[in-house]
Amino acid sequence: MKDKATSFDIAYMAGVSQSTVSRALRNSPQVNKETREKVQAIARQLNYKVDKNASNLRNQRSSTLALLLFEDPTTEQSLINPFFLSMLGSITRACAKRGQDLLVSFQQLSDDWHADYEDSNKADGIILLGYGDYKDYEEKLEKLLAQETHFVCWGADVHGHPEFTLRSNNRLGGRIAGEHLLATGHKAFAFVGNASAGSPEFSERYLGFVDALVDAGMDISQVPQYDANFTESAGDHATEQLLASGQQVDAIFCASDLIAIGVMRCLKRRNLRVPEDIAVMGFDDIPVASFSSPPLTTIQQDTTQAGELLVNNLLQLINNQPITVNQIEPKLIIRQSCGHNL
Repeated sequence: MKDKATSFDIAYMAGVSQSTVSRALRNSPQVNKETREKVQAIARQLNYKVDKNASNLRNQRSSTLALLLFEDPTTEQSLINPFFLSMLGSITRACAKRGQDLLVSFQQLSDDWHADYEDSNKADGIILLGYGDYKDYEEKLEKLLAQETHFVCWGADVHGHPEFTLRSNNRLGGRIAGEHLLATGHKAFAFVGNASAGSPEFSERYLGFVDALVDAGMDISQVPQYDANFTESAGDHATEQLLASGQQVDAIFCASDLIAIGVMRCLKRRNLRVPEDIAVMGFDDIPVASFSSPPLTTIQQDTTQAGELLVNNLLQLINNQPITVNQIEPKLIIRQSCGHNL
């Protein structure tokens, strides 16, 4: 009598890994539709039946999630961007509510941080926060996909798998910023922040800002853009470049609050008043934004909602459930750094 077909037989015939077969037979969203249908067709052809006992053993869970943070240069020793610090608290609370333990570690591009957390039973899935230059980070995401690891990440686009990403509507946030600066009577603008493929979130904020100015009939060639990463010192340096250029501006939109704080520090050093001489606007609404001098008008990303959704979305992926929300809406927070309607 012929031996029963196994998942390895299906994997051989389908030209995929055995773990891909297992996921395809569970209708996992981590396997694309074409591959799922191919695997399931071969299973039917071979009259394959899932061994429930073996499946239960393989599906043992650790009830632990891993949070991997990218190290950022900061003004103190935490090496965590302040925006992600508040999200860390939300993620921790969300895990506690869902009965999950949380492992927290740093991810470094020089290390093999994408090593298989799931297969070693350290964690059932991974949350990724921060990524430096996205061009470098993209390869790591591809490896996670190849390993069929359950993961979600903040902000970074996982090509072909939008369910793995949670992000703010950055382009809408940039548009809201531009519209607010126009509404407060400003007419000459600059953008401070990277706008390249290596900084996709900053780039989207820049494009949304440009959308608002174009709609108002402005000539974008007259709106300078100065590169700056997410640090205060980068914002300070970019502002020095802007002032040295001699171009007159009355409002600066910054890709992050930290950059905006650096911009205001430079303007104060150069005896320029905010907002009387130059208005400044940020993005993120980190806690220090309300304590800057003057308090910073900004676009808020709701870190409480973001942390909860990252945990919920990851657990849905682990349980082969569809993701229903992968974007949060930005909100305008008006303080004193942009002045008032003229």
